[in-house]
Amino acid sequence: MCYQGFRNKLCMRSDIFLPSEICDKLVNTYMELVHTDSNFEPREIFFQLFSDPRSTRLTRVQLRENFVLDRDLEAIRKQDLIELHLTYCNNLSSRSLKTLTSFRETLVSLSLFGCNNIFHRKGAPLACTEDTEDEDEDDEIPASPQTLETDFSFQGFNRLRLLNLGGLHEDVEAENLLKPLRSITSLDLSNVHLQGTAFLTQWRDRLASLVLYNVDLSEELVSTVLELVNLRHLDISRESRRNTKFKMTRKILTVIVQRLVNLVSLDISGHIMLDNCTVPHFEEAMGRPSSEPCKSSIYPFQELKRPLQFLGLYDTTLCNVTHIPAYKVTGSKNEDQVLNAIEAYTEFRPELAHRAINQLFDIARIQHCSQLLRALQLVIAALKCHKYDKSIQVTGSAALFYLTNTEYRSDQSVRLRREVIQVVLNGMEQYQEVTVQRNCCLTLCNFSIPEELEFQYSRVNQLLLKILEPARQDESIQRIAVHLCNALVCQVDNHHKEAVGKMGFVKTMLNLIQKKLQDRTCDQVMEFSWSALWNITDETPDNCQMFLTCRGMSLFLECLEEFPDKQELHRNMLGLLGNVAEVKSLRPQLLTPQFITVFSNLLESKADGIEVSYNACGVLSHIMFDGPEVWMMDEPRRDAVMDRMWEAIQSWDVSSRRNINYRSFEPILRLLPQSIAPVSQHWATWALYNLVSVYPSKYCPLLIKEGGVSLLEKVLELESSQPETKDMARKVMEQCETFKEDPMETNNGQEMGRPFSVDASGLSQTAIGGLGSRRPGS
Repeated sequence: MCYQGFRNKLCMRSDIFLPSEICDKLVNTYMELVHTDSNFEPREIFFQLFSDPRSTRLTRVQLRENFVLDRDLEAIRKQDLIELHLTYCNNLSSRSLKTLTSFRETLVSLSLFGCNNIFHRKGAPLACTEDTEDEDEDDEIPASPQTLETDFSFQGFNRLRLLNLGGLHEDVEAENLLKPLRSITSLDLSNVHLQGTAFLTQWRDRLASLVLYNVDLSEELVSTVLELVNLRHLDISRESRRNTKFKMTRKILTVIVQRLVNLVSLDISGHIMLDNCTVPHFEEAMGRPSSEPCKSSIYPFQELKRPLQFLGLYDTTLCNVTHIPAYKVTGSKNEDQVLNAIEAYTEFRPELAHRAINQLFDIARIQHCSQLLRALQLVIAALKCHKYDKSIQVTGSAALFYLTNTEYRSDQSVRLRREVIQVVLNGMEQYQEVTVQRNCCLTLCNFSIPEELEFQYSRVNQLLLKILEPARQDESIQRIAVHLCNALVCQVDNHHKEAVGKMGFVKTMLNLIQKKLQDRTCDQVMEFSWSALWNITDETPDNCQMFLTCRGMSLFLECLEEFPDKQELHRNMLGLLGNVAEVKSLRPQLLTPQFITVFSNLLESKADGIEVSYNACGVLSHIMFDGPEVWMMDEPRRDAVMDRMWEAIQSWDVSSRRNINYRSFEPILRLLPQSIAPVSQHWATWALYNLVSVYPSKYCPLLIKEGGVSLLEKVLELESSQPETKDMARKVMEQCETFKEDPMETNNGQEMGRPFSVDASGLSQTAIGGLGSRRPGS
């Protein structure tokens, strides 16, 4: 639809026209992607697409945060905007005030909430006529707090009805600024310093909504508000009861209710309430909590003609009474009040939303969250809206951990859980702070790994590796991150493993192992790191090569020497080396006297049942398969090593339970139809017999599917095959035949061997308890 015009300006083709119904959504979706999708790159020329109303129409635009620059507004100055909401756009200067005048004839709703610099000039002169390179450079110059813009006026904004000036700089006089506006029906002056209040009465007959959040109340201001008899929404709340001398008395509340008879919404949160406002407990109306004014536990509200639609009582003592005459109440008494608070305050009052989310965290952790879907959606919305607010990210990620655990999982859709994952990854991306990182990692533990994370597979691995980069990392985060890394590379296809290997996965794990060796510590991080390397090298030659290139074999030898009694460690290391040995081009690097001696000695290991001995024999079996001509060393002799392999295999119990999970038998099957190394053939046959007899329902179908039965028949035909090997091959074939006849037969009621993937419930419990981490911090 576009072409590059003069000075690379992006223009719509002349035969294209997009109405406002499409363009408004394009701009608002663009802003959402900028804030929530790390892979989405903001485009400097994006707003140029909407510079010509003949091809694109905008009417309602919502822009937020520091991505918005003066030139972006200037690009759309020819549009007939009806609604323009600018929130926390701190890079806007007084140049954008000049742009606002372009919309004065059409603008009905305007918000400049938190745009702290828009009434100050930058170093360059005010300009808005043509796009110039100098003006683009001015976007990079911060506005000077000393240079106040005095020429702007709302003169001519005759259609403006809704105005939000929350956070207006104290140097700007609100009264003079607002004087030209005659038709305002909704006014937000949150956190604005008012030198006088009488000017508000100019809208006494029109004003329906007035927000004076964190505005210091006085008798004069209350008297002025009482003259605004058509108010339907009044907000005189505060952030906190601290730092205020004003006390909300029964008399003040009563006169507000009596005079402002059209009120449907009132917020008095954060005020000190005198005790005489409430009905004594023994005098309260009997029965269930009621919203009928006549039963109100708050005396002044008994004057109401009907219940309020909304009543803000957050951080007041009034929220704790029994009967409150309102359909929606904010407070901290119960889950409903807390959720109402998060909903009401998230967009413009993150300081209150943060506290309410913290209370939701306690409800989900200690009690039970009965409105799970609503709670999750509200926390997700808060995390998206305040991606750069650390307090929201800390409390939100902590709440998400408890809201996504096993207790609540069945009530959550795939789409909702994906939204949780997205905002968690956003938090991990934005903050390197320990508490946020720990909370986010713990929350990821509540998901089925890798299945539920596969749609963000590359991103989550990159973030985890970034967490593990520092040489000295918080121990609890390190444990959880390594555990997650291990789970993510288990049970995924080779394409995913190769991609993660190229991100530096192998090197990162080896660096962790190196650090633990320096500390002479063999803990879960050490064991998980070797386990992760075992998983990521499975049938991925490139990753096996990386392991060798990055001194993996040296670390293997050092770990064996430093930790001779760590059975789990030995099993993981030998499993990994089995993967390396399966790659023909890499086997020569294992064929040294030192390594062969180590592998031969491990044949006698009893660590972890047969696992270490089995894996050592597997490594040697692949090496033997290359034939005697590659054996260039004098000691140890090839035949002596093979004898030790025979002895080891004969010592194993064929009914042994296994701590291993095969996705394919291909590496084993290639050792069957050959006469170069009968001992390798025997190891492969023993492995198959063990697996199909102990776990028939899992491995018989796999062996049949991969053509193993026909290869076993060839073993029987070969003269070089040993009698015991042939006997075992027949038993494997018989087991498969029996399974085909009765596929319902299982392993005599025994459970399957433990796979290396970790499901969400197990991982989260391990993360909190077994991994030794603290609960999420809020």
